[in-house]
Amino acid sequence: MPPAAASASPSPAPSAAQPLAPQPSAAQPSAVRPPAKQPPAADRVYRHVKQGVLDRTFAGGSLLTEGEIAEAVGVSRTPVREALLRLETEGLIKLYPKKGALVLPVSAQEIADVVETRRLVEEHTARRAVPASPALLERLADLLARQAGHARAGNLAAFAEDDRAFHAEIVRSAGNEILSRLYDQLRDRQLRMGVAVMHMHPDRMVRNLAEHTEIHAALSAGDAERAAAAVRAHLSRAEQLLQGVAAR
Repeated sequence: MPPAAASASPSPAPSAAQPLAPQPSAAQPSAVRPPAKQPPAADRVYRHVKQGVLDRTFAGGSLLTEGEIAEAVGVSRTPVREALLRLETEGLIKLYPKKGALVLPVSAQEIADVVETRRLVEEHTARRAVPASPALLERLADLLARQAGHARAGNLAAFAEDDRAFHAEIVRSAGNEILSRLYDQLRDRQLRMGVAVMHMHPDRMVRNLAEHTEIHAALSAGDAERAAAAVRAHLSRAEQLLQGVAAR
């Protein structure tokens, strides 16, 4: 009868054909992640100049040169030209060969066109928003709180962003995608005009907040006509102040 196998036997030694796998060592350097890829140079220039026009860092009537922009963004002049062409097609600047780009002032006609379009879209969608959903009312209340914070901090650009977002929420709530896209096309003009008004009338932030609060109250009460009337009054006051922007 063969002897019983041992209950424990030593592990076989690794052969030359099966080398030990390398063990991780604390001394080994960790993998280096490649740096995040930057957007194309022309896109960076486009955003830089556009933001400056919208927040009035570059006021209407300012002349921007390719060299100044290239130095500010850290690029060559070629992407600057590409970005400026895009901004010219959007109606924010006018290019003058060998001179630079003129930031176009807000005109009286532009103001009239924007306010008329806003009045048609926003009064209609304010009525359509009734009865307002709890989600819409909550989003509007959150934007009101954010606007109040921007007003206390004196942050005109951020206030204008959330001012515009407040109205856009109501427009989107109507569920008409064509109207929403039309309204979105006004975004840059609205922001530029809003910041311009608040530069001239710093107290406008507090008044805007009160008018937005009235719109929110009308929607909360389920009163479609009161909501539309509040929007109409709000836009009429804004139009009066905007005429002063065009006159400067």
